[in-house]
Amino acid sequence: MAAFGTLTLLIALVVATYSGVASIVGARRRSQRLLDSGRAAAYTLTGVLGLSSIAIWYAFVTGDYSIKYVQRYSDASSPLFYKITAYWGGLDGSILWWAFLLSVFAAIAIHTNRHRQKEILPYTIATLMVIIDFFLFTIVFFKNPFDTFLTGTPSAGQGLNPLLQNAYMVTHPPSLYTVLVGMAIPYSFAMGALISGHLDDGWIAAVRRWTLISWFFLSMGLTLGMLWAYEELGWGGFWGWDPVENAGLLPWLTGTAFLHSVMVQERRSMMKVWNFTLVILTFLLTIVGTTMTRTGIVQSVHAFGQDNTLLVLFSAFMLLIVVVSFGFMIARLPELRARGRLESLVSREAAFLLNNWVLLFSAGVILLGNMLPTVWEKFTGNRINVGLPYYNKMMIPVGLILLFLTGVGPLIAWKKATTSHLKYQFVWPGAAGLLTLIACLATGLRESWAAVLSFSLCAFTATTIIQEFARGVSVRKKNTGSDVLTSLLGMVIRGRRRYGGYVVHVGIVLMFVGFAGQAYQRDREISASAGKEEKFGRYLLRFDRLAHEEDRQKEMITGEVSVLIDGKVVDHMRPARWYFHKHEKEPTTEVAIRRSPTEDLYITLGNYDLANGTAAMKIVINPLVDWIWCGFMLLALGTGIALLPESVLAPITVRLPAGATAREGAGAALLVLLVALGVSTPARAAVDPAFVEHEQKWIETNVFCPCNCRHLLGACGAECAPGPEYRKKVHDMLEAGKTRDEIVAFLGGSSALAAPPTTGINKIAWALPYGIGVAGAGVLAFGAWRFSKRTPAATDVPAARADHDMEDRLDDELSRLDQ
Repeated sequence: MAAFGTLTLLIALVVATYSGVASIVGARRRSQRLLDSGRAAAYTLTGVLGLSSIAIWYAFVTGDYSIKYVQRYSDASSPLFYKITAYWGGLDGSILWWAFLLSVFAAIAIHTNRHRQKEILPYTIATLMVIIDFFLFTIVFFKNPFDTFLTGTPSAGQGLNPLLQNAYMVTHPPSLYTVLVGMAIPYSFAMGALISGHLDDGWIAAVRRWTLISWFFLSMGLTLGMLWAYEELGWGGFWGWDPVENAGLLPWLTGTAFLHSVMVQERRSMMKVWNFTLVILTFLLTIVGTTMTRTGIVQSVHAFGQDNTLLVLFSAFMLLIVVVSFGFMIARLPELRARGRLESLVSREAAFLLNNWVLLFSAGVILLGNMLPTVWEKFTGNRINVGLPYYNKMMIPVGLILLFLTGVGPLIAWKKATTSHLKYQFVWPGAAGLLTLIACLATGLRESWAAVLSFSLCAFTATTIIQEFARGVSVRKKNTGSDVLTSLLGMVIRGRRRYGGYVVHVGIVLMFVGFAGQAYQRDREISASAGKEEKFGRYLLRFDRLAHEEDRQKEMITGEVSVLIDGKVVDHMRPARWYFHKHEKEPTTEVAIRRSPTEDLYITLGNYDLANGTAAMKIVINPLVDWIWCGFMLLALGTGIALLPESVLAPITVRLPAGATAREGAGAALLVLLVALGVSTPARAAVDPAFVEHEQKWIETNVFCPCNCRHLLGACGAECAPGPEYRKKVHDMLEAGKTRDEIVAFLGGSSALAAPPTTGINKIAWALPYGIGVAGAGVLAFGAWRFSKRTPAATDVPAARADHDMEDRLDDELSRLDQ
């Protein structure tokens, strides 16, 4: 099987190369036979790589331990499900899975566009084949998953990493791979347009659906990753700004920017250069993410390990992408001039432009944060840490701006918004946001200003969406005479992209509510013994016993806890630690979670003593966290509505009367506020219990645990033996009057800080991202102002109307032309 698998890889490399060459030569010589041959070779490539995948799956299922990759990531006791998914559990197999998925996507994209994009398709095929060739070259010569042992075949496998034996981690990597592969399709069509010189909007029509599908799978991959971290790692959070997590977020940000700005090009024939740039950057960032996870260039629990050879290969490939892509774009600049112009800074075009800049700035801050420790060490000789506190403080203002723009987008008119129009649109959303702000302050939710503002902006955005649906339904009812439900269905069916985007917005609002709720998270560590009770919040927790169980795959230590509310048992929770027989030194934390719409009760089991029946436990109350997962479900629903093909909706549309729809939505929404939304305050001079509690909280959320686990001291978990001891030592030092600086020095000094200090030269690390962002925003604003001041070709006609019903009807009739 190893020889067969290697042979299929060699054949695939030859076929991919031939497909790209035949397509280019056929286009240059106008040879239809060569063009057809190039397409046929692309289809053949899918079949050949399919055989490679079948070969590796067969080796896993049959336990062929003569293959190194199979022996490293599987064993006889693994369930069949994990044997199959072990295909992408390691470095070598994941690259093969990448190439196979891209061949499938390429075949589908080529087939569906074979008659519609004839001029750019040959160059698109050539671009796709170059990408696949790179990965096949890497597989064949450096990371062949079919490599065998030279001497002796092991009788047993090592088995998959226990942390990966989780349903979320089975689906999370394929979702991200789908994105990494999917974004290659828009990039290849963009390159096809640039190389061929056919620069109309045809390439956008070919890639819009691919981009939206890839964006959705990236959103799903990030959400599943958060769920995995929340339920498997046992630290109580879901996003730690790990470098590899950030690598997945980067293309999400630029992809979201493209989904917004492409609407401007379709509607106003503007931002053509910007859209090409965003497509190139998005694909480039997927390669950056692949490089981070597979070369070990960053320190991360998600990385596969350090490999300098791969680092050189991927660096050369990224350089090739930059030089070729932007080289062709610069050569085509004279042909990419916009036909439309920015008529006003108070317009939807300007709002999308600002939204794009903030998204790109967010990606820049995150990328700079990933690189800053290495660059800083190179120039100063000292290594700084850029972790959770740094990103939280840097990204909170950015996230709030993006949330505000999510609500503003649908309210501002195209071209130029009049004062009466703005008043008409903003009254109810503004009132909802203000009332929510007052309610938050009145109920005492003042621990985090960012959380309060986030709740207010969520109310503002939600009211925006409700208002758009209500007005659209109202107009359709007047025009058709149908009932509310029929009007709603007809409106959504006719404007599925628009209203699908609104549903996505609702999902994002729910996710922001969940993010903001983390500012009010509470946690406590307890030492439990049989019969002991502990009061925490509204819960009374009773530790019943410590159980020991074992099966053929693992040993399980389980704490049994009864949860009481008002004296009544409402739940039995079973936090546990599992020790897999071949990975005893890598125990997994099995979290017990009691979910509710208002908060989660979250318990993890730490150190234990089976003989005495005692255990250490960490208890966390996570307010509103489940709103994040519910928000993603709505995001998925909205994406599905936007992607519904006309053929599916045609029978329904025939039965429904034609009617009105509301204004164009703002497109895909935003997921960048993945922050804890908590801010620290300066230390007070007097030592009192409140001061001790505050300083303890600051140190636990800003300093790494000295045990070298690379977790923050407060997130180290009860399972980390030194963690509770260090936390107790910090508490004792605070009560003894020690200062924050003295305690930080005790825990390891500046190298233990999770964010750069705010003194001396280190201030540059904080100021640099915002300095660049403000300077860029200034240049952007000046350019937009100059562009908007150009003398129009014809005299503008004032259009102030008091009759908003007539405005709605006119807007509805115009919107039909956009379908």
